[in-house]
Formats: sequence, C-alpha cells, structure tokens
Amino acid sequence: MNLNQITVPSLDLVTSIAFYERLGLRLIVKALPHYARFECPEGDATFSIHLVDELPAGAGVTVYFETERLDQEVARLQGENVTFDLLPTDQSWLWREARLKDPDGNQIILYYAGDNRKNPPWRIN
Repeated sequence: MNLNQITVPSLDLVTSIAFYERLGLRLIVKALPHYARFECPEGDATFSIHLVDELPAGAGVTVYFETERLDQEVARLQGENVTFDLLPTDQSWLWREARLKDPDGNQIILYYAGDNRKNPPWRIN
C-alpha cells in the first residue's frame, strides 16, 4: 500500500486553487465548481480539494508538504504576501516547520525532516 492522494474540503475552489498553485502545486484537473487535483512538484503524490457545503467541525485537516528548501520557500511565499502562523522553526522531534492556513482554515505545514521523517532516533524497529 502507498499513500498517494489526499483530499481536503473547500468552500471556494477558485480561491483554494489559486492558493495551492501559489504554494507550487501544479493543477492537473479543474472540474469546477466541485473538484480540483494537483501534482506535487516532487514525487508521485497528488493533492485535491473538493467543494463542501460546510467545513468539518473541530481541529480540521492538517497537511504536511516537505521541501529541502523550506526557508527559501517561506521567503518566496512571504514575498507573495502569504501569511504564516509560524515561521521556520526547529522542533523537538527533529523537523524544521513553518505553519500557515489555507483559505478554508486547513492547517498546512511546510517542513523539512530529511531522514528523521521515517528514521528518528526513537524509531521502533
């Protein structure tokens, strides 16, 4: 089994498409007003948004996108007036993370973990 697709809810696909394109995802399906799918710039994963009448209650969705160029990507996005809740910060779990929200309030984490993503010192073997 391989995870290759994540779908998040959206109240406004046009606004969300622009946001995710700004992050660097490449739009490959535009089935407005209900659905859009993107390719990630690296690897084979895809990411999509689908129209909903209301967003889920509670903490909602958190999506992680990894990039070796975290600090440069954050600087690029800040130059495009993207607002971050947390600028790149080294975390105790050995990842460097920046946090922001998409137009629907879904938590987006841009991070770099390198080998620690799957092989932290506390990994169970």
